[in-house]
Amino acid sequence: MLSLALAGKPNAGKSTFYTASTLAEVDVANYPFTTIDANRGVTHARTRCPCLDRDERCGNCEDGIRYVSVELVDVAGLVPGAHEGRGLGNQFLDELTNADVIVNVVDASGGTNAEGEPVEVGTFDPVEEVDFIEEELEQWLAGIVERNWETVVRKSRSPDFDLDDALADLLTGVGASEYDIQAVLRELEYSPNPREWTDEDRLVLARAIRQRTKPIILVANKVDIAPEENLERLAATGKPVIAATADGELALRRAREAGIVDYHPGDDDFELVGDVSGAQQKGLERIGDLMAEHGGTGIQNAIDTAVYDVLDHITVYPVQNESKWTDGTGNVLPDAFLLPRGSTPRDLAYAVHSDIGDGYLHAVDAKSKRRIAEDHELSEGDVIKIVSTAK
Repeated sequence: MLSLALAGKPNAGKSTFYTASTLAEVDVANYPFTTIDANRGVTHARTRCPCLDRDERCGNCEDGIRYVSVELVDVAGLVPGAHEGRGLGNQFLDELTNADVIVNVVDASGGTNAEGEPVEVGTFDPVEEVDFIEEELEQWLAGIVERNWETVVRKSRSPDFDLDDALADLLTGVGASEYDIQAVLRELEYSPNPREWTDEDRLVLARAIRQRTKPIILVANKVDIAPEENLERLAATGKPVIAATADGELALRRAREAGIVDYHPGDDDFELVGDVSGAQQKGLERIGDLMAEHGGTGIQNAIDTAVYDVLDHITVYPVQNESKWTDGTGNVLPDAFLLPRGSTPRDLAYAVHSDIGDGYLHAVDAKSKRRIAEDHELSEGDVIKIVSTAK
């Protein structure tokens, strides 16, 4: 399962984002370090279900909207100097090791300072939070490299020493694959002798590894109270910014559970279908105005951006019956897998089960009913039958 990690300074709204996305109850309060241990739950990326191309819905989507499981991790707030251990920073940064994408939740209202302490709305510059997570992560990675560099130097005394292999041994422990490390090293100029490396060389390596293995998307949270000039300044940084109201999304999800609104996460509007008080109606109208202005609450958009744009994944549906699009017990489109773009039918087979992959024979495109080549690149929404010696 892909893993997205929520990061940012304390009190920026990460735990509200997490609760709204997972409907798991966590502590939410207006003071720093409400979260100590990371919260882990399941959220979902949203896509179009292939059953819309058939006469009946599959029963595993919501009116043709398919939600595909993704892990969401709510990491405790990071403060300046986290990579040096401030605020239990190293412990919190360690929680980001296995994340595929980091969602930097910024308090766009300017209502909390760098430490996450409440201040008057608009008095803290949220632009200061834009590069904060990147810098802390890169310094943290550089520190890990520095602390283990003597081991690399000792290995270099061996006649069969290979620096690329030594760095792979060092960096695979922080979520980088050997392929990632090789790709990064191809882009860098460096001495093959580790004794000649400087602190700056190690920081450059750490920065390149972070950029490749820990991409970051920026979520400007609390747009419901954010001064317009703050949003403009965040947009002027040149980085993609997703405007969001985690409070608004959480209110809609709870209203949906209570039967008050008809709403699918990611919609740009909702319909009031239940009885509400005057105060509730006023609050929902305010959320509706924000959604109209920003194209939704931004929470689902952030998740989808991470999965489909940043990670460039596609959704593929394995079936056993290519005519009915069912599994062995008659369930229509029961499973949805997120795969990197460029994946092949054999990759899908291995994603389903290693035995299915080992016994792979061929695959059938259930939409066209035609056999497809082993090197065929799968596309978003493909429905595929895998033929394998394994059952």
